[in-house]
Amino acid sequence: MKEFAYSNKPQDVRKYTEDGDRAYTMFAGIYDWFVKVLPVWGNWITPVIPHIQGPRVLEVSFGTGYLLMQYADRFDAYGIDYNEKMISIAENNLGKKGITAKLEQANVESLPYEDEMFDSIINTMAFSGYPDGVKAMSELHRVLKKGGKLLLVDINYPADRNWPGMRFVKFCARAGDLIRDMGALFEQFDFEYTDEEIGGFGCVHLYVAEKV
Repeated sequence: MKEFAYSNKPQDVRKYTEDGDRAYTMFAGIYDWFVKVLPVWGNWITPVIPHIQGPRVLEVSFGTGYLLMQYADRFDAYGIDYNEKMISIAENNLGKKGITAKLEQANVESLPYEDEMFDSIINTMAFSGYPDGVKAMSELHRVLKKGGKLLLVDINYPADRNWPGMRFVKFCARAGDLIRDMGALFEQFDFEYTDEEIGGFGCVHLYVAEKV
């Protein structure tokens, strides 16, 4: 059977990042409305919540803060996002709910935290937007405590290769997402992980990875 076709690293990493940042700045308001109004998004990202272990939790690429609003009041919550407009909207959303989290602008490839600082790291529907998956995973691994959990949700191929799921993954790849062999990445950094298909005809995956 033909192997899955995974994405190559962009030739111009800086341009890929800057193009994505401009797009998120342009559509930040629409994105915020989308995640609040359409339940499918919440159905895809909230399954990480039962797996969170504290007390200290980092959400990487938190967008406009939809997921933070579901759990941050129960933990010592931190968050980074690359896009300044997303951060501004997230701060406003959290403020309306009276929820506190330590949010800042940063790049996943250079996290502004000490080694082994967090008990859990959350990353939903974002990893496929990072130009260098190895650098990103290296930083997530670095700031996670031993025995800590990396909770990651993203698009990937359905195991049974069903037609709708495969078409959706290929559509996302054409739109600019980088589809990766996540199992190989977890193994490269000695994570023990599970992979559960949670939606989108099997193309939305929940990975629960423990740093050993």
